[in-house]
Amino acid sequence: MTSISVRDPLGAGRKNELIRFSVPGRRTEALWWAHDAQGKAVLCQRLNDGSSGTATAFAAVVSLAGETRLVLDRPVEANEEVAGIVELPGRESDCFVRLDTGAFDLELCSGRAEGLGSSKWGIKHFKGHFDDFELLPSGNNAIGGFYGPFFTPENGLINPPEHTTVEIETVEKGPVLHHYRMHGSIPDGLLPELKSKTFSIDWVFAHQSHSFSRRYRVDDFQTVINGRSVTNKITVGDEFEGGQGTLVFDRFAAMGGTRYRSGDPYAGELVAMVAETVQGSTTKSEKFNEFRAQLSDIESAHWDLYWRLFCKWEGVLSDAEITERLARVRAASHVKADLPERVWQLTQERVDVSAEPHETIFPGPADKTVEFHSESGRAMIWWTSKPSGAFQIVQRRQSGWVNWGSNGENECPELPVGVEIKTAYGPFAEEWETIARQLEMPLEVSVIPTPND
Repeated sequence: MTSISVRDPLGAGRKNELIRFSVPGRRTEALWWAHDAQGKAVLCQRLNDGSSGTATAFAAVVSLAGETRLVLDRPVEANEEVAGIVELPGRESDCFVRLDTGAFDLELCSGRAEGLGSSKWGIKHFKGHFDDFELLPSGNNAIGGFYGPFFTPENGLINPPEHTTVEIETVEKGPVLHHYRMHGSIPDGLLPELKSKTFSIDWVFAHQSHSFSRRYRVDDFQTVINGRSVTNKITVGDEFEGGQGTLVFDRFAAMGGTRYRSGDPYAGELVAMVAETVQGSTTKSEKFNEFRAQLSDIESAHWDLYWRLFCKWEGVLSDAEITERLARVRAASHVKADLPERVWQLTQERVDVSAEPHETIFPGPADKTVEFHSESGRAMIWWTSKPSGAFQIVQRRQSGWVNWGSNGENECPELPVGVEIKTAYGPFAEEWETIARQLEMPLEVSVIPTPND
């Protein structure tokens, strides 16, 4: 019988971690049993990806202290019950699948392309079973959208999650692992070099695992954002919501210390331009009048209305007026972003983002970051296989909106396309660095075939 050696390169222990391995020979059965060094049964799911006429790929979830060895025993019988990922009824009209992974309850949606927060594709509901606290109760925000360089003033603020839908392909589905692939086309904005672009996103969820992974692929592009050349870099944005006055996460940190500037001059300039446009634009259309009415009390207006006024997809203003007005926003923002008083701060402490100007910070490069709730200890941890050059972190207590974004100032995207993102969630505030290192260093797996294989 084939045995599989599994080792923690950190020399510690792991709990419910996904592994993949390939064994010689063609095995057609969907599920197999293995047992570990302690004799515990381990369910193995055959994968289509990686299997061939001469080898079979499997996925399994294991727990271990240092190392263990699996022995592949036999196929699961038709009458045997197995525990695993369960599909549940969805809540959103665009729900593709709602999963209970054993660790998370999440809803993956295809979007409705209505130009609203509620019409985004991505994960629209998410909670961990360790406390059953819902991080996205309204369905008006989402985990997993990507924005820059398309959602930039240079490109007329095209918002891929809100302005398009995705087709979702099921790559793998079984009790151990679900793998989905989103496919979409990005609506054209103002910049010719960003037109006719398509994308795909792979999502992988495993039974009982406290983390999930994703990878974004976008057609090659090169453009200029924030006065800088941008080649195949994107802004990935994960959103969370607690309702007015409540933050689901109230601190931020990066591995090795956080280097950041606080405040968001671009947001202030955009709001000022909204006021100027509402008062002084000569545009005459029913849609402009509708926006003007909604923005009559600018202080209480929803933030989305500010950027939507200047969005090419919305068609409120002409392309020429959008270009001219946002060029002035950019010019002023570029100056304010680098004024001497916007000093870089370096700290080993966890940053109270809501106490900073605009309840926003722009941290520098990192590959391991965390947002957590200081009272409950819940934490969302991100590891990227290549560092993002910058981040935008928002923890806005007034609205309850929290954001993790891989962009720098003025919506400049900083995460290389094709990077793997692993995201862990749980009561990890005090051990988040350990979890982040585990995300970076997966279990080492080697197959030891027997002479009969």
